[in-house]
Amino acid sequence: MNIDVGRRVVTVGVDGSECALRAVRWGAAEAARRGAALRLVTAFGWLPERTDGPSFRLDYREMLRGRAESQLAAARVAARRVAPSTEVEAEVILGSPHAVLGAEARIAQLLVVGSRGRGRLEELIAGSVGVALAASAPCPVVVVRGEERDPDEEAQLPIAVGVDGTAGGDEAIAFAFDAAASRQVELVAVHAWNDITAPFGYAPFEEPVISEEELQALAERLAGHLAGWARKHPDVPVRRVLARGRPAPCLLEQAQQAQLVVVGSRGRGEFAGLVLGSVGNVLVHHAPCPVAVVRP
Repeated sequence: MNIDVGRRVVTVGVDGSECALRAVRWGAAEAARRGAALRLVTAFGWLPERTDGPSFRLDYREMLRGRAESQLAAARVAARRVAPSTEVEAEVILGSPHAVLGAEARIAQLLVVGSRGRGRLEELIAGSVGVALAASAPCPVVVVRGEERDPDEEAQLPIAVGVDGTAGGDEAIAFAFDAAASRQVELVAVHAWNDITAPFGYAPFEEPVISEEELQALAERLAGHLAGWARKHPDVPVRRVLARGRPAPCLLEQAQQAQLVVVGSRGRGEFAGLVLGSVGNVLVHHAPCPVAVVRP
């Protein structure tokens, strides 16, 4: 690994699939916004299944490595088209996707993967490895999902963020405000509750009957929870959405007209989970736009 560990790069997992190339384009644009270098990485998992002699194994290994190098070259070209002034480096690393990208996450400010993969590396993207990375990576993880939109139209769409009212979700809110500020778009803050995930000021498992006055008070509590970030980013317009229902469907609805949806990896109620959490899992697999998962 020849990267300067003193830098904080945007790292993208590459496997040669079209979804991975879209992740490269997304990561390149994000690196340009952040003024960061872009790092493209392919995990080269050499696990020979044939034992026809050392010559066969060597030829097969070199063929796989050559294909990985070609995939990285194509990814580099795609990145240059999006962000021609951004520094780009690429590396093929021996190891499993989970191990390689997990190590990369320790030196990255952001890890980006696509929503589906190719062949043996399919697990890299939004499968068991992708979900594990979203839950455990020390940096935020973006899974680039949905149909690719017209860039000019997408640039006008807001950033959506799930707000569960706990300190554990503050990192996700901070990430969302930064994303909205760098894109100069609206931030949509979504607070949803049901009988288990009670709203601000109510105990879980109670049956809250929300009057108009209480709904207004709830809106004020949500505004107060966001106030610190709003003061830091006074130019970011904030639209607060209060909804009684399951958080995942509420966020999926907002994601229909968003360019990015941001969630914490854990929270309370619907935002809690031993690994990623039910809301994060639903969004990573079904959101119509890229999803950022931010650990506390």
